Amino acid sequence: MSSKLWAARAASYLKISFQYRGFATVIKDLKYADSHEWVKVEGNSATVGITDHAQDHLGDVVYVELPDEGAEVKQGASFGAVESVKATSDINSPISGKVVEVNTKLSDSPGLVNASPYESGWIIKVEINDADEVKSLMDSDQYSKFCEEEDAKH
Repeated sequence: MSSKLWAARAASYLKISFQYRGFATVIKDLKYADSHEWVKVEGNSATVGITDHAQDHLGDVVYVELPDEGAEVKQGASFGAVESVKATSDINSPISGKVVEVNTKLSDSPGLVNASPYESGWIIKVEINDADEVKSLMDSDQYSKFCEEEDAKH
């Protein structure tokens, strides 16, 4: 039996609170913002979502506020929100551009952000305005270190 499952069962039996904190997944080929969004750049298009680290801190996501297709997003500016059982957090765009697609599956299944933050839980696809903005984002190693330092402060 995995230690996570064992600890959850023991906590349930003892009627105490339990929170498992493993290491968050960081994908090598993505870029990351310090506000915990990821971006996957493919040519002039980018897919955006929140990181595994962010969804882990939020807890169970119950609602995702999505922008409209055709909306303009600006690097560092909010374009939506994620509501969880713990808190509501803004989603900031790691890159500027025009929203060409939104993940409408999140309207019915917001938990996809928790279950699959880098695959099924993506939030928007953007037509990139300025490809140079990607250079200001962190790579996977920088983001991992950033998360470790941030967690050490709390």
